[in-house]
Amino acid sequence: MKKYLFAIGLVAIALGMTSSSGVTYPSVSNTAFKQGERLRYRITYGFMDAGEAVLEVKSTSKKGGDRALHHVEATGRTLGGFNAFYKVNDLYQSYIDQKSIMPWYFKRDVDEGGYKINQYYTFKQNYSKVNNGKKDFAIKMGCQDMISSFYKARTLNFKGMKKGKVFSFDCFMDDEVYKLKIKYVGDEEIRIRKGKFTCHKFVPVVQTGRYFKKEDDVQFWVTADKNKIPVLVKAKIPVGTVKLHLVEWSGLNNELSSKIN
Repeated sequence: MKKYLFAIGLVAIALGMTSSSGVTYPSVSNTAFKQGERLRYRITYGFMDAGEAVLEVKSTSKKGGDRALHHVEATGRTLGGFNAFYKVNDLYQSYIDQKSIMPWYFKRDVDEGGYKINQYYTFKQNYSKVNNGKKDFAIKMGCQDMISSFYKARTLNFKGMKKGKVFSFDCFMDDEVYKLKIKYVGDEEIRIRKGKFTCHKFVPVVQTGRYFKKEDDVQFWVTADKNKIPVLVKAKIPVGTVKLHLVEWSGLNNELSSKIN
């Protein structure tokens, strides 16, 4: 009788480790960020501060597929004189699976110079679908949204990577699936307002038909430490260069050891 009880116990444990739907979800090792992290960036055009962006990882009781989630909120707004001719007030929200860093819900409320976008996506990751409120779209499990992509990229394994290494994953944007690809081009020490940092430098792999035509049209630098925080982004546009640089951080999961001074 005891051996049968033992066998039944093993089966119960195995069932407890599997979702009720029988779906096997991906698992990602995340040591880069945690709930309570807050990152604030300034957006500059030329020598002027044009706006700011804030990203926060919050707690939530909301579930996705009966799984625990992070609530990530990203806000963007214009500053000073830029409000007079092109006011921006953006709010993005993503509810991200704590174990797989894939989204279950995404909300986008954008008001840019009077141009408004309101989107709400429900990711049915267990069915490999996403719904925009009107119809379902086929995706692969683990497909990202615009905000979760930022955090997914921070869980990529940068250890021992060589120049030319390309990382890629799917992202659902504007009712389409895009293959996001970034290429590592080397390490650099860079200086921003908040000091000097040792960073990994990346560029996007340019795709035909996209806005940016050359790899160096967009460049970004990520801290060469366990936090993997983008500290600087440069983007060339027809009328100049826009920069996004880190000006404030709190609630980090690790020491910011890449900061030199």
